[in-house]
Amino acid sequence: MRILLVGAGGVGDAIAKIAARRDFFELMVVSDYDLSRAERTIAWIVAKHGEQGGRFVAARIDASDPDNVAAVAREHAATHVMNAVEPKFVPTIFAGALAAGADYLDMAMSLSEPHPENPYSETGVKLGDDQFEQAPDWEKAGRLALVGMGVEPGLSDVFARYAIDELFSSVDELGTRDGANLVVHDEAGNEIFAPSFSIWTTIEECLNPPVIWEKDAGWYTTEPFSEPETFVFPEGIGAVECVNVEHEEVLLMPRWLDAKRVTFKYGLGDEFIGVLKTLHMLHLDSVAPLRVRSANGPVEVAPRDVVAAALPDPATIGPRMTGKTCAGVWVTGTGKDGAPREVYLYHVSDNEWTMAEYESQCVVWQTALNPVIALELLASGVWTGTGVLGPEAFPAGPFLELMAKPVEQGGYGQRWGLEDRLAS
Repeated sequence: MRILLVGAGGVGDAIAKIAARRDFFELMVVSDYDLSRAERTIAWIVAKHGEQGGRFVAARIDASDPDNVAAVAREHAATHVMNAVEPKFVPTIFAGALAAGADYLDMAMSLSEPHPENPYSETGVKLGDDQFEQAPDWEKAGRLALVGMGVEPGLSDVFARYAIDELFSSVDELGTRDGANLVVHDEAGNEIFAPSFSIWTTIEECLNPPVIWEKDAGWYTTEPFSEPETFVFPEGIGAVECVNVEHEEVLLMPRWLDAKRVTFKYGLGDEFIGVLKTLHMLHLDSVAPLRVRSANGPVEVAPRDVVAAALPDPATIGPRMTGKTCAGVWVTGTGKDGAPREVYLYHVSDNEWTMAEYESQCVVWQTALNPVIALELLASGVWTGTGVLGPEAFPAGPFLELMAKPVEQGGYGQRWGLEDRLAS
């Protein structure tokens, strides 16, 4: 396996660092528009693990140009293209990988467009629609595009498949629930507003109309931040208010898994919701360029890009962050024994540990872990397929076994949890 990793930001950097401890691939090309970022990642790996026999090389890439993506993939004979940049680049990287004859993985899917007349009741263009429309092209080429293979989506979808296969005879709801108790401080020790993930992506997810799926109604939308509920997260995180947010799980799970309802709720907190509402009110969430006067004359800039530039880089806040983040799926329905059952399957990532082991903050590290495991399963032939497929299309058992198996036994040493929460 020869991997072209597109993007050496927080998640891409963590993917390379995690992969450096594994031996399932021949080459990983760490690429970025800013070559120095890719070189910095490789320098860390060499300092930590030695030269690696030349398994890691740096390259410059323009993710916005499918021809350039294809050219870099061909230059290095890449068998797999791993997309680790903003979802706005999905169409071009997706096209470049297919043109190069490589398989493809991403962690966030092609962007949605709200319904023009009824955005808070009807779907328009859904997350991933553009990619699924191209499934026949990937099938004809005999290539695989594994989409939504991060943590959420990704691990959450693996958990959902596991619940369907192993724990339930019928499912009422597959509800992804994400919460954390993370806090970021400035140099003086004051708590500050600093999102732990890309603000560009966060704005896209949180301000778009959330999507819900029901067996009788199909996909429909609701107001942002709707249906607040208090969800108790494990391992000391505790009770967090979660709200509906647009996310890929709701668009992926119903394609392969049988459930009456599919939802995604995120623990944002009042401050974060307030900031997002203010950005929207001031049109600072817009991606449409505005003409702005500057000292060097008029320039065009997208307001959302300005917001992203003004906030701390999520890849750099790890040393000033404390706490844990939890990703998981809450499942209700009827167990294999015919009795009502309610479970929460989850994985917790502790910032103190990820910083000590990888110098990566816990949110990006947790996201990066899962595509590396998926790549290893593909390299070994345990997971196979063609076309455009989500994580639900593959057996969950091998993934969760490899994830939890101790490092000294060839696994990743990442324990995942299953809490039985009896239905009322």
